[in-house]
Amino acid sequence: MSFISDIFKKKKVSALGIDIGSSSIKIVQLQKKGSKAILETYGELSLGPYSGVSVGQSTNLPVEKIIQAMNDLLNEKEVAITTKFCGLAIPFKASLLSIIQMPDIGQKELTSMVPIEARKYIPVPISDVTIDWSIVPKSEVVEDSSKEKTDKNKVKTVDILLVAIHNNIINQYKEIVSKTQLNAKFFEIEVFSSMRAILEGIKGPIMIFDMGASTTKLYVVDRGLVQNSHTINQGSQDITSNIARVLNVSTEEAEVIKRSVGMGKTVDGVDLSEMVLVIAGNIFAEANRFLFDFQKKKNKNIKSVFLTGGGSALLGFRDLAAQNFKVEVISADPFEKVETPAFLENILKVTGPEFTVAVGAALRCLEEI
Repeated sequence: MSFISDIFKKKKVSALGIDIGSSSIKIVQLQKKGSKAILETYGELSLGPYSGVSVGQSTNLPVEKIIQAMNDLLNEKEVAITTKFCGLAIPFKASLLSIIQMPDIGQKELTSMVPIEARKYIPVPISDVTIDWSIVPKSEVVEDSSKEKTDKNKVKTVDILLVAIHNNIINQYKEIVSKTQLNAKFFEIEVFSSMRAILEGIKGPIMIFDMGASTTKLYVVDRGLVQNSHTINQGSQDITSNIARVLNVSTEEAEVIKRSVGMGKTVDGVDLSEMVLVIAGNIFAEANRFLFDFQKKKNKNIKSVFLTGGGSALLGFRDLAAQNFKVEVISADPFEKVETPAFLENILKVTGPEFTVAVGAALRCLEEI
């Protein structure tokens, strides 16, 4: 009888999403229950101490140190990871995204032609990268019939989203997986993880504003595809450094003050807003130029901006961003589509932007195992 009951027991399916950033590793474990994803555990480990710098500062660790940090996080009793199945997000800087135009000759022929055409768009030897591609769906906007008649003699074309990732990065991630005994189902570029976590059902065009420690990444997404991207070489650690300089405190103290106070006043009555604005103002100015160029080129207006990344979780940052972009600004809430304990609700709304990539990777992994 026990044998029969075991057959009908539903096996628990759990999956990890892992985001290895420049300043920390974020990890999220989800469990599948029917059609729902349930949060089992999550955690973050700062990488600064592994490089001799303070918490919140970006690092450029060798693979051995990342493996050490990953094992430390996986074995952390408070995090209590119970599965090895995972999906890993690869940094955007290790990839190349491009939309190219090809003749509409069918999937089979495109399979052999796209890698040849890709050589024109990839600035390194094709043997140094792994490429992937997909056909961009046609716009839902109905074309003018008169234009259709004019263009009927032209060769029909399709837009192709071309993705290339450096092989040395893939090999590094494979080594990390091997030496941490993880079972990786996939590697994907971090922006695709973010999109899965926060943009389901949103057509756009929207912008993802991903503020990390050392850089701020901008992505314009329309019809579920990255249309344009840009990286600003400033991030949350620059805000911390400015606070440390003005208040004449250590970087460690400045990081604690920044995280606890945000855009408000310290216990000594010092307003951090101006210190934040010195850096954030430069970032917003460059982001607005990026948006203007897109809107001018495509003749489309951005509908909203989604804030992700640890830097955007700063208290008061969303309101500051809304003043600068003059459109709807939303703090990403990747846990919104995940069932979570009630007592964590408020905490997860604050920390949500920081775990966007990890949640997105975990959601995909849950579907693939």
